[in-house]
Amino acid sequence: MAGAAKEQVGKTVKRNFTNPMAGWVLAASLAMCGAFSARAAELDSGGLEVIKVRPDFYMIAGAGGNIGVNIGSDGIVLANAGSAAAADQVLAELKKLTDLPIRMIFNTEAGPDFVGGNLKLARAGLAVRTGSNLAEIIAFDAVLSRMSARNANPSYPGDAWPNDAFLANRHAVRMNDQGIEAWHVPAAHTDGDSVVMFRKSDVVVTGDIMNMDRFPVIDLDKGGTIEGEIEALNKVIELTIAPIPYIYKDVGTYVVPGHGRLCEQMEVVDYRDMVVIVRDNIEDLIKQGKTLDQIKAAHPALAYETRFGTEPGATDAFIESVYKSLTTTKK
Repeated sequence: MAGAAKEQVGKTVKRNFTNPMAGWVLAASLAMCGAFSARAAELDSGGLEVIKVRPDFYMIAGAGGNIGVNIGSDGIVLANAGSAAAADQVLAELKKLTDLPIRMIFNTEAGPDFVGGNLKLARAGLAVRTGSNLAEIIAFDAVLSRMSARNANPSYPGDAWPNDAFLANRHAVRMNDQGIEAWHVPAAHTDGDSVVMFRKSDVVVTGDIMNMDRFPVIDLDKGGTIEGEIEALNKVIELTIAPIPYIYKDVGTYVVPGHGRLCEQMEVVDYRDMVVIVRDNIEDLIKQGKTLDQIKAAHPALAYETRFGTEPGATDAFIESVYKSLTTTKK
C-alpha cells in the first residue's frame, strides 16, 4: 500500500470511528485506500509516488518537493517542478497520465526542490498565451530575482527562470476550465512564497510553508519570519473548506504540502496551532530573560518533537529561527 495514502486513510477512519455511520466510513475509506494504492503502484517509478487526488488532479511525491498536477482540455498545469535530478522521471510519469503538453508551471518558492525541474519541464512544454516553445513559469517576483541573481547558488539558465513574475498579492489565470490563483504570502518560509489554489479541483498547493515531515523552516536570510509563517498558514486555512458532517461522502479541500502526505483543512489548522504554541512558548521564555541556549534547554517544542523533530537538528533549527525572528522584530 502506498505510504502516503495509507496514512491519510488511516487517520480519516480513526477520527470518525465513533460516528453512527462508522461502518460506511470504514468501507468507503478502505475502497478509497485501494484506489489510491492501486494508482500509486501502477505509476510508481524510480522512487516517485503518484496519487490521484481528484479526477483531474494528481500529487507527485518523491521528486524533491511535492508537485501538484492538474490535467484538463488545455493541457498540464503544474504547481512546482521538483528537483533537477528527478525531472526526467517526472516527465515519464506525466506521459503515463496524458499526451497533452505542459502549459504552465507555478513555483511556490525558489528552493531547488521546487524549481530545479523548471528547465526540463518547461522545455518539454508549450505556452498557451505566448506561443513560446517553453511552458510558462509563474512565480512571485522575488523568485525570479533569486534565481536570476549573479551569485545564485545553484545557478539556473534563463529558460528555467519564471517568465511571468507577478508583484501583486494575487495572480489569477484561467486554464483547464477552472480559475487558478497564486497568492503571495509575505515573509513566511521566505519572502517569495506563494500558495496556489485550483478552484474547480478544490486543491491548494502550499510549498514549504507547510512540511508534514518536520517543523517549518524559517529562512531568515531569505526574508522569512515566524509571524509571516503563521499568517501564511492562516491564508491556507482561509482558502480551504472543511468537510461536511457526512465525511464518508467528501473530504473537503485537499492540501498538497511542500513535503509529506496529502492533507485536509483540519491538519493545516493543527499545524498552524503547533507553530503558534511553540512561538508563544519561546516568546514567554524571552520575556523571562532566557538566552537562546537556555530556551533550547527548556524544550519549548517538546510536545511536538516526536512528530516534527525526528530529522537531526530540525527542532533546534526551528527554535533558533523563531527566537531570532522574535528578537530581531523587536529591535
